[in-house]
Amino acid sequence: MKANSLISALLLSILTISTASAFQKKPPVNHEEIIYHIFQRSFYDSNGDLHGDLNGIHQKLDYLQKLGVTAVLLTPLYESVFYHNYFSSDFKKIDPRYGTLADYLALVKDLHHRGMKFYMDMETQYVTEDHIWWKDGINNPTSKYSDYIIYDDKEHTKPTSIVFGVNGLLGYDSVYRKITTVNLNSPKVLDYNYGLFKYWMDPNGDGKFDDGVDGFRLDHMMDDLDGKHLMPHLFDTFWNPLINKLRVVNPTIKIIAEQAQWLSLGLDYLDHGSVDRVFAFRLAYSIRAFSKKMLTENADSTFLATPANKQQIVFIENHDTPRFSFGVKGDVDKLKIGAALNLLMGGVPSIYYGQELGMTGNSATFGATDANELPDREAFEWYKTDQGKGMAYWYKQKGPHKDSFNSDKPNDGVSLEEEQNAPNSLWNFYRQIIAIRKANPVISTGTYKTLANDNEHLFSFMRYTGNKQFIVAVNLSDKPVTANIIRGLGNKLKIVYGKVMPVSNSSSMAVSLPAYGVGVWAD
Repeated sequence: MKANSLISALLLSILTISTASAFQKKPPVNHEEIIYHIFQRSFYDSNGDLHGDLNGIHQKLDYLQKLGVTAVLLTPLYESVFYHNYFSSDFKKIDPRYGTLADYLALVKDLHHRGMKFYMDMETQYVTEDHIWWKDGINNPTSKYSDYIIYDDKEHTKPTSIVFGVNGLLGYDSVYRKITTVNLNSPKVLDYNYGLFKYWMDPNGDGKFDDGVDGFRLDHMMDDLDGKHLMPHLFDTFWNPLINKLRVVNPTIKIIAEQAQWLSLGLDYLDHGSVDRVFAFRLAYSIRAFSKKMLTENADSTFLATPANKQQIVFIENHDTPRFSFGVKGDVDKLKIGAALNLLMGGVPSIYYGQELGMTGNSATFGATDANELPDREAFEWYKTDQGKGMAYWYKQKGPHKDSFNSDKPNDGVSLEEEQNAPNSLWNFYRQIIAIRKANPVISTGTYKTLANDNEHLFSFMRYTGNKQFIVAVNLSDKPVTANIIRGLGNKLKIVYGKVMPVSNSSSMAVSLPAYGVGVWAD
């Protein structure tokens, strides 16, 4: 949850930067993984308090496996006064609304038993006035936590602001809390973070990691935190030392950085920040724009610039963005285009909970409160009536905005109950495309190449390795199209998805697709 997310989104939506020619192709990395990103307070409520929780996720692991995902990413679990759990009051304590440590360990162990992975979201750069570092350190320069947060005065009466000079936020429930920046320059803070991250990697300390995370998502990671020049070289002084020590404990740990500047390809994080993955923001906004030009330029630059043995997280929506369905007004054909590009272009795909149903929502404006992005984080729609066991309607209980969030409409075709038995539903399309992804490892192991064609509305690309090729074409328009696509590696193609077989000659292959049609072929 970032204060600059709206600004970034607006900039990204008009971004087109042609940089592909500046990069050389890198060797592909062999990695097959499909992440399911959950805003857990809104997913499934196991105990009737209307808050989604850990046991709720545990009870729905069969659902996730039926969908086909192989990993789970949760938003922060630690205690916070804010509903999204960023800006912590205690990093070591699981929010009791989510459950207990025993609930957490049972979930992680079952995920691993099923061959699935678990990723934890961490943002330890900020704390609220409820945190012990603030409560013991305020007005007390001799506190043992005196250098854990940054103050604007020697008397420690004024904890410094966070990004954009913000000193606090009004919660969706009208409760205001002050927020400040943690002093990442402090060796004590580095040691604390090492102990904290190490614990979540191996809670019982037996070195087996069956009860620990498979990786961390680092929210709002920066080399110069918030551009304030108070901590200008954090890659060298904080992040690299921390991550390198964690890899000594578990060399297989994966570190995912959310680059704070969404306009960035994240190459500095991959090259100098010790992380394994960043988020393909430019690609996400190109998919949302239904622009062949943007897709061509940003797919080429994103995939060809990524260093060897590093990955891009490919997504079309997350907890900081309006729902993809909102942008396409619920058009199922467009939603399927988004799903196909999300899952078939390569990288490591991430699906935001409810995306597979076409859930909608758009960041509303409620002033300087953390309710701004709540419409993107509404309850997962399990039932046709949007009522029933497990519905996580925590945000409808109290607060001035409790009647403002109503994207959930009964009998609108957007629910698991309505879609799971409808062969042509978006949900079943996601299952089908996920199965195609799993059956064709060349998508993740092969080299990416945009395939030129002669139609302004058709975007085509391939993944290939050796003589193996996987070709995708999507019609980005609302009218049927015919195009000649530059040939891939040979003529021996078979239909993987769709009904059209390309007609090949010596230099190209002719393809016809219906409005918002998808064609997939492989040899």
